[in-house]
This record gives sequence, C-alpha cells and structure tokens, in this order.
Amino acid sequence: MAIPVETFRLRPNAQGTLQARIQQMVAEGILSGRFRPGEKLPSSRGLAQHLGVSRITVTLAYTELLANDYLTSRGRSGYFVSDNAPQPPDFGPLAPRRDTVDWTRAIAQRFSNGPRLGMDKPQDWASFRFPFIYGQADPKLFDHANWRLCATQALGARDFMALTQDQFDMDDPELVSFIARHTLPRRGIQAGPEEILITLGAQNALWISAQILAARGRRVAIENPCYPAMREILRQCGAQVSAVDVDQEGLPPAAIPQDTQVIFTTPSHQCPTSATLPLRRREAMLAKASELDALIVEDDYEFEMSFLKPPSPALKSLDQEGRVIYVGSFSKSLFPGLRLGYLVGSAPFIREARALRASTLRHPPGHIQRTAAYYLSLGHYDAQIRRMGRALGERRKVMEQAIAAHGLEIAGKGAHGGSSIWMVAPEGVDSRTLAADLRKHSVLIEPGTPFFDGDAPPRHYYRLGYSSIPSERIEEGIARIAAALAPFSQPG
Repeated sequence: MAIPVETFRLRPNAQGTLQARIQQMVAEGILSGRFRPGEKLPSSRGLAQHLGVSRITVTLAYTELLANDYLTSRGRSGYFVSDNAPQPPDFGPLAPRRDTVDWTRAIAQRFSNGPRLGMDKPQDWASFRFPFIYGQADPKLFDHANWRLCATQALGARDFMALTQDQFDMDDPELVSFIARHTLPRRGIQAGPEEILITLGAQNALWISAQILAARGRRVAIENPCYPAMREILRQCGAQVSAVDVDQEGLPPAAIPQDTQVIFTTPSHQCPTSATLPLRRREAMLAKASELDALIVEDDYEFEMSFLKPPSPALKSLDQEGRVIYVGSFSKSLFPGLRLGYLVGSAPFIREARALRASTLRHPPGHIQRTAAYYLSLGHYDAQIRRMGRALGERRKVMEQAIAAHGLEIAGKGAHGGSSIWMVAPEGVDSRTLAADLRKHSVLIEPGTPFFDGDAPPRHYYRLGYSSIPSERIEEGIARIAAALAPFSQPG
C-alpha cells in the first residue's frame, strides 16, 4: 500500500534544515504507527513537488532514514517502511480510568500558586511587530556561525570524555578556568576552582543558595519590587521573607530588619527598576551584613550590558569577610535557552552547593559546558558582547527619544545600560489590562504588578525591553503605547 503524498505536511514553525525536518516528519509517522512496515513512500520527485523543496533534499532525507533502518529500498520500486523500523508500543485499548486520588491532600507542598513571570508571553512573540519584552535573544545579534563551530569542536574525539562521561559533581575544568581567569577578574573578584560551581542558569544558582542559606524559617531580606521567582523560591523553602522597598539608588541598607540572616540583592542592575547601588551604599551594605552576621547573595545579572559606562564594582569584590555569594550567568548575554550560570563563594558553601546539585541534577550537560568554554576562550564571547552593546546602545537612544516625544514617564532606566526601561503609567491604569489591549495591536509589554510583594501591589508600572525589537520599529511601538494611555492622561 502506498502512503498518499497528501499525508506529508511540514510544520511552518519547526526548527532545523529542510532535510532534517523531512527526516523528522517521516520518522514521527513511523514511530506513531501511522506508517507501517511494507508501506511505500512517495517518490522523491513527488514528495519534493508536494512540499515545494528540491528533489535532492528529499533524496538526502530518505538516504539518512535508509541508513538508520527506518526505510528500505527495493531496486527501482522506490522506498518502503522497513520491516526492522522501530515499532510503536502497543498498549491495547485504553481502559477507562477514574482518578480516585484526593490531590488536595496528597500534594504535600505546592509550587504552582506563585506569579508566573513571563508565562503569559505568547510563544509566537517574535511574530509581533513591537515586542518590548525582556530577556529574549535577537537572532540578528547572535553569532550562530561561531557557536556552531564551537559546538562541533566540542563533539570531536579530543573532547569525547567531556561529552559523554558522567562527571557526577564536577564541572568542565576549561570552563571553570576561564571564569576564574577572565570573567571574575573583570568584576574585581578572585576565586579558585574550589570556590566556583557551574549551574543551570542564574535561577538554579539562586535556588541552590536559598536551599542552603535560607531554609527552615530563616529571616531573609529581599528587594521590593524584585524578581518574582526569587520571592517564590524563598517562600517555598520555608524562609521568613521581609520585602524592603527600594528607592532610586536600590536597596537601602538601613531599612534591612535587624533579625535578617540572609540578604538577596541585585546591586548593579536592580530588578526590575534598573537602579544601581552606589559605592557608599555597597560599603554600607557590607557593614550592615557584618553587624547582623548575615550573608549576602548578589545576583549580578546583565553586568556585561554596561555599554554607557563601566559597571560598578561587584559587592563580592569589596567583601573582606567572605559574606557574599556571587551569582553570574551567560544566559542573558548569550541566549536564554543556554541555561548556564555559576556560583562563587567560600569553599565550605560551594562544597554544600556541589553536593546539593549532585543530588538533583548531577551537573549541567558536558557538551554545553565545553561548547561555552571554546566560545569564551576563542574570543567570540567578547566580540558578541561588544556587538550587542553597540546595538543596545543605539536602541536605548531611540527608546529614550521616542518616550520623551510621546510624553511617557520613565521610573528607572539604569545608569550603566542594560536591556530594559522601567516605566510608570498614570494612576488608575492597570498594566495587565494595558498589556492585553496592546497585544491586539501587535505590541508586547511586561506588566509590573508581579514584581511587587504584598496583597495590594501597585498596578501602574510596566517594563519595556529593547533587546528583541529593531531600532526602526521602536518609535511606532512607543506611539501605540502612548495612544493606549492617552485617555488616562487627559486633565480633569
């Protein structure tokens, strides 16, 4: 029996080359049981015409499937599903099931009740014309070619052990060495390998820190507003959380409660206001921690995006008592899906962090670590940072001009750079409703409400990111936001 050519459809948003997508399409048909052993596939010419691709692309896809025993070739008769192709599991007819578990009692701890920052962002955000969203990569700025070369190099025989071996609780020594010798010194930090741990992004680093330092009812001070996931992580581990209001200079040390044992802060680029803690406050923060015998977890995200002027010294670089745990990440500066970060702290802390990581995920994938190590050590990373800095600097200039021209109000924009601006709308505006209305006009913004603690958070703040929108679209996008806010700005 021949499989009708109309059965084959390429997904419009699928990733990969045409050849790979055709391979996947055929393999999925076999694995799902839709295509059965002995059934004939369309000719390469017929499938190529149907899909609108070249015949050689289909032939190469069929050849790969032939090599993997998904297909077999019978002389001049064409390609057929192989008798040795992987068989879909046969579970028989599904029996009716009535779930009798009382999940309200069975679930010992809930994790789904907190704010889902970013989860309301549509998966097709890139199709929106004015995506003022934070933390997404711009494909025009990413160095695909060199990342691909580094990934290929990491797949070579020389790196076979780094790729395939279970390292248990250890990290790629080349990546750790680069962080110790190049990345940390740029922040004024000195650390040995025993003081560095690779994590699955900054959030994983923050989670590990919270589990070790803040569990079992310890008093923890956080910023308000702050990164919502951080607040939820702390509450999930049983910490007593004190939310301290930030001002134009970030977290005020004098406002930290006297019984605080751990302080979580973003001093160089406060999330989400972009405020930068000045040197005198950094020194006061360390003095306050010493007075309280408290620890500080410093999330130094986006320090690479200081394109206006050099970043302020990291708290960790000023720490003479070993009180600061430093969190860094490559996910913001390279791409979010990389999920690669690092923790820096005194050896006793890193020893516990390493043991905790090993018990949950062992270690980040070796191939990703080695690829990143090559990308960093060959100079591609620094080149990308410079390229991104120039682009973000241009976009920020256009943003500020458009915001001023349309009479919008900035609440915080960061003295050193970054990739977002914290905005405030007129009183009476609910930024969640505003975001929903703007989405209908192909504009994406980020409501500010989830960043705030408390039962009655302010609703008229919002964040505009500019890492994912080209300069030439910014002015029109800002104009659409201004138009949506115009009814609330009229006097009387």
